[in-house]
Amino acid sequence: MSTATQADPRITPLPRLAGKIAIVTGATQGIGAATAKLFAAHGAKVVLNVLEDNAQARATLADLDTADAMLFEADVTDAAAIARMVAAATERFGPPDVLVNNAGINVFNDPLSLTDDEWTRCFEVDLKGAWNCARAVLPGMLDVGHGSIINIASVHGHKIIPHCFPYPVAKHGLIGLTKALGIEYAAHGIRVNSISPGLILTAIAEAGFAAAADPVAERKRQTDILPNKRIGEPQEVAYTALFLASDEARYINAADIRIDGGRSQLYHEN
Repeated sequence: MSTATQADPRITPLPRLAGKIAIVTGATQGIGAATAKLFAAHGAKVVLNVLEDNAQARATLADLDTADAMLFEADVTDAAAIARMVAAATERFGPPDVLVNNAGINVFNDPLSLTDDEWTRCFEVDLKGAWNCARAVLPGMLDVGHGSIINIASVHGHKIIPHCFPYPVAKHGLIGLTKALGIEYAAHGIRVNSISPGLILTAIAEAGFAAAADPVAERKRQTDILPNKRIGEPQEVAYTALFLASDEARYINAADIRIDGGRSQLYHEN
């Protein structure tokens, strides 16, 4: 039997992001923290964007176990603050050539009960925040002639789940932004793709289970409706972001990858 395709244990794989400079927004926990840690492990210089410079943010930075990382406090809804973050990253490391737009919030309400403030906050963070960051890194990417922007969207951007308004509207918009920017800058060597996670075991998901009348039953219910009968993990999303950020994905552009265990392909609701 041929062993030509088997991995040689004596060979250490090269870092997949060696020489790259990446910004990860919403990097304190969950998908953002997992992505920042994985990027650092694969040789990237990483800028962790956080809403607040606190103990948890510092712990995430320390967990990267590299000197080639920095923490920057900036609200993604504040375009001026994001511009300062990109300028600081460029001064320390060089122009960022990878951006992961992970920062986001859940806003779920009955459409006619939704306040103007809720609507505005949802779109300011989940859609305009991603645009603020993309707009800030694009000039540097154009200067160096390459770049990869990865937007963390959602299965809500593909399928409508009742009682989740207006979150899916914003995520549909984010996928549209992904496609439009991907086509706009394709000839300049800049790729823009998105990832649409389903149920992922983050702090937000854990809080949702805890808020249920019967947390154990709710977790079981949510798990049972998944085709593979388990909830996704942040690192599984991070590995997809790693691939899209790397040169391995150099011909993937204006695309969206769903990470939901196949849940969004089911015809019926359980």
